[in-house]
Amino acid sequence: QVQLVESGGGLAQPGGSLRLSCAPSGSVFRIYAMGWHRQVPGKERELVAEISSDGRTNYADSVTGRFTISGDNAKNAVYLQMNSLKPEDTAVYYCKIRYPILGTYWGQGTQVTVSS
Repeated sequence: QVQLVESGGGLAQPGGSLRLSCAPSGSVFRIYAMGWHRQVPGKERELVAEISSDGRTNYADSVTGRFTISGDNAKNAVYLQMNSLKPEDTAVYYCKIRYPILGTYWGQGTQVTVSS
């Protein structure tokens, strides 16, 4: 069993920045990919960004050029640097790690609120 721990959410002003972090609380394993999703009430969870074990990245159109995902395979850690934040970025953000053997695990979610 893998427990992912997220940190870094909070309140930011429009145009501001936040950095999210996620890592397992225990053992680390070989990964397929890591990523971040977000969800607002009444809507489906959507992909924000993902990074494969070989460093390839993929971003939602709405965050391209503003958000940057990075990862540390050895630590199973994934980060999301969010710049030029907009009110529409307000959501609960979830990290996700896909393992070849163990399957897919999610973090508990961290609230990001962008408001003046």
